[in-house]
Amino acid sequence: MRPEASGARASGPGQRARDKELRNLVSNLPYEGLDKHKQPNRHFPGNGIKTTKYSILFFLPMNLFEQFHRLANLYFVGLAILNFVPMVQAFEPEVALIPICVILALTALKDAWEDFGRYQSDKELNGLPCSVYSRKKKCYVEKRWKDVRVGDFVKVESNDTVPADLLLLFTSDPNGVCHIETANLDGETNLKQRRAVPGDPEFEPESFTGVVICEKPNINLNHFKLDKEKLGAGISNLLLRGCTVRNTGYAIGFVVYAGHETKSMLNNNGPRYKRSRLERRLNVDVIFCILLLVLMCIIGSLGHYLWLESMPGVPLYLVPHGDGHLDTPSLASFYMFFSMIILLQVLIPISLYVSIELVKIGQIFFITNDLDLYDEDTDSRVQCKALNITEDLGQIQFIFSDKTGTLTENKMVFRRCSIMGIEYPHKENGRVLQLISLWGKSVGTSETVRMFVSAVKESPEMCVFTVFIVSLVCVCVCVKEGPLLVSILLVFPCY
Repeated sequence: MRPEASGARASGPGQRARDKELRNLVSNLPYEGLDKHKQPNRHFPGNGIKTTKYSILFFLPMNLFEQFHRLANLYFVGLAILNFVPMVQAFEPEVALIPICVILALTALKDAWEDFGRYQSDKELNGLPCSVYSRKKKCYVEKRWKDVRVGDFVKVESNDTVPADLLLLFTSDPNGVCHIETANLDGETNLKQRRAVPGDPEFEPESFTGVVICEKPNINLNHFKLDKEKLGAGISNLLLRGCTVRNTGYAIGFVVYAGHETKSMLNNNGPRYKRSRLERRLNVDVIFCILLLVLMCIIGSLGHYLWLESMPGVPLYLVPHGDGHLDTPSLASFYMFFSMIILLQVLIPISLYVSIELVKIGQIFFITNDLDLYDEDTDSRVQCKALNITEDLGQIQFIFSDKTGTLTENKMVFRRCSIMGIEYPHKENGRVLQLISLWGKSVGTSETVRMFVSAVKESPEMCVFTVFIVSLVCVCVCVKEGPLLVSILLVFPCY
């Protein structure tokens, strides 16, 4: 970040090459209310996102292309087309279209419902409120996430989610520290610290007249570079979209990346067509069945040729063409090869795939309406966001876990222990837990502190337990209020 230059910058091949790797951002406040073509940051995308796979116009061709990744669909469509050829058709061609059309229609409806869920999720996310500074109103006004633009000043309150990638300029903490939780990005629940860019302790958005020179968007979540010649700032000054502000009153940031240019969205590869293990196995089985079918048709075609050659005359049941000519044995055997494919198509039963699609729809219904999977606290039920792989639910082969807390909840209760041969049972722990529960309801009050200190002095056992409890509090709890820290320190004089 640098003050706005009054003169022209020195240019050269090295400087021009360097400018291609950087972008210059300025505040939108001086240009508020002007036409879009006069906005300096108009070339950067907005903050709205779109994660849907299909559009209304291209849904049909794109969905058919996805469905034809299933080899059986190609096989059945090929048979239906082949049955329209008059020379090789075995039965009414329209009848052959019904099963494959049912399969494609059921799968298309399922995919459309899944994509509609993504659309609703995007609409909800884009409509979330956030606080953006307005020069006309001289205060922060509420806007939707999708209305945030590069160059805006955004204020994020405690426990709110960051709407875009922000360069941290100011926080309510006197030391300029902001605590964030990145569980939505990397699954880590431990709080991380971010520091505001050094500047005016009394920050005002309208006083910001500098130019932010930063690198172009990239997928590296752990790297961020500003113009080091002007200011050495890095990832420790960046609030990523999707993070949650914790233990900080508020934080003010300058939007450097928005929408699909944010690091979290660049790491999102978008929806893809997922195939279950059953579908991948069926693709392999279909290949072997097709090879067997081709072999059987070749044998039938050769047998038909040899049978026609061995006959002394023309059989009465062979009907000639309109011009009175009959096909030669070689041509008739060629036609017989394709007729045999149609006749032996039951080798790959299309009813199996119709049943699979119907079973998947039933699985989705029962999963979403299962009372055992309903959470009363949040009034929410399980959502099937990948409707193609419902049969893989519960089919676990490998479990990778790096530590306790990744797949479980870090919620531990100290039950009992033995110190120097003396066992401290559960009832003593129950007294401590009761006092802690009471303490948590009125943290910092003198009455609660006196009760806790007197309980510790009554028995040495309580004193030992207090050592462990205070140790755990000091390690695991981020203290942000003064009275709580005073209450903890008042316990130590009893040792």
